[in-house]
Amino acid sequence: MAFLQPASPRQPIFRAPAVVMVLIGLLAVAHLARILLPLTAQDEWIDRFAFTPAHLTAGWIAVHGWGATLLPFLTHMAIHNDWTHFTINALWLLAFGPIVARRLGSPLFLAFFILCGIAGAATHWLFNLGSPLPVIGASGAISGLMAAGLRLLPTLRPQAGAPTLLPILSRQFLLFSLVWMGINILVGVTGLGLMGESGLIAWQAHLGGFIAGVLLSGPFDRIKPQPVDAGLD
Repeated sequence: MAFLQPASPRQPIFRAPAVVMVLIGLLAVAHLARILLPLTAQDEWIDRFAFTPAHLTAGWIAVHGWGATLLPFLTHMAIHNDWTHFTINALWLLAFGPIVARRLGSPLFLAFFILCGIAGAATHWLFNLGSPLPVIGASGAISGLMAAGLRLLPTLRPQAGAPTLLPILSRQFLLFSLVWMGINILVGVTGLGLMGESGLIAWQAHLGGFIAGVLLSGPFDRIKPQPVDAGLD
């Protein structure tokens, strides 16, 4: 949504913070590393690093341990089905990531991204207990960035002064949220999409990431680094 940002000679419209570009680059490298493996090794990669609800059971934990069980909450974000899936996620990350990264700074941005992705996986698990289908992709985390980016839009106005986040219960934010959720659920249940081995969109992961982004954007904004006013004695 670069067209919504105020024009500035010092802020080219397509310039993104380094942390966003590095994150996209890391996701690209992870995808390239997987698809260069032999097919059998790719299957093993998916089994080990994708998030599979059926693996979150006492039996699986007893055999593989807690580390191997919990790691996919994080690593599933680095796996994509194909280059089309990766490109779509990269474009959404490029659209909303800069808004959040500029506001929070690099460390908090990465923490926010990871927590939203974990929340997305956890939500998918709650809706799909015991499912053997793996979930892959950074869409849950990016959904969180989308929610935070929309709440942060008022902070982009030069005349905002001491800007506040767009209220969760504001008409503008509620309307967008309802439309966004409706589209995700519709596309997910009709079988269109790019997430998961079945080719379906894991809309529950999107929903969980989005809700996490809504709820976490306020606390993260309050703990962000404060600018230093060099003009004061």
